[in-house]
Amino acid sequence: MKIAILSESPADEAALRILATYVLGEPFTLVQATLRARGWPSVEQVLPPIIRHLHFNTEADGLIVVCDSDDSPVHTPEHDAPGYFHPLCRICRLRAAFRRTVKNLPPAHGRARVLRAVGVCVPAIEAWLLCGRDTSITEQAWLDGQASGAMPYTRRVLKWKVYGTERPSLEHELKRAVQEVSRHHGDVRRLENDFPNGFGALARDLREWRQKQQLISKQ
Repeated sequence: MKIAILSESPADEAALRILATYVLGEPFTLVQATLRARGWPSVEQVLPPIIRHLHFNTEADGLIVVCDSDDSPVHTPEHDAPGYFHPLCRICRLRAAFRRTVKNLPPAHGRARVLRAVGVCVPAIEAWLLCGRDTSITEQAWLDGQASGAMPYTRRVLKWKVYGTERPSLEHELKRAVQEVSRHHGDVRRLENDFPNGFGALARDLREWRQKQQLISKQ
């Protein structure tokens, strides 16, 4: 498969490339997007032009989009109900951006549209990087903290746990991100268990891609 990745930093994208390979069960060809994002607002803003570029100017099969949730509401199964849209949920907003952008695009390069896979790291990608190393860091812990007003940890603490500093160099970020996701050795069950909404949504989208590709190959 040919896949593009959009996230908040090159280190995030390096980690996501490994995780996507684990979920898909095979390596893929990375397609470079023309624009890069730095932070949540930028991800949402550059998404439509990136989708259009990939659709018309590349042979990309799909686009993976992942950002941090920060302090926004966590995506829950209730958000997946037909016609439901939470205006502050970042998964809901990214999915809506995809729908609006591809709605009227004509077929190109032998496909109707670029497939989408969306995930959100709760509250930041460092939580995913710590999965299996610190059992207190989970999506449910963050949800409980939002409900009670007593957060179990901060994003600053997560950065310290992963990088040993609040302001790591890009080189250090890349190294640590790859080290941490590689601990899973191809098995993402712990990530899906501890982050069932943010990572789980991404994994489900990617598995749908794999099923579609398998059906096409049998035709």
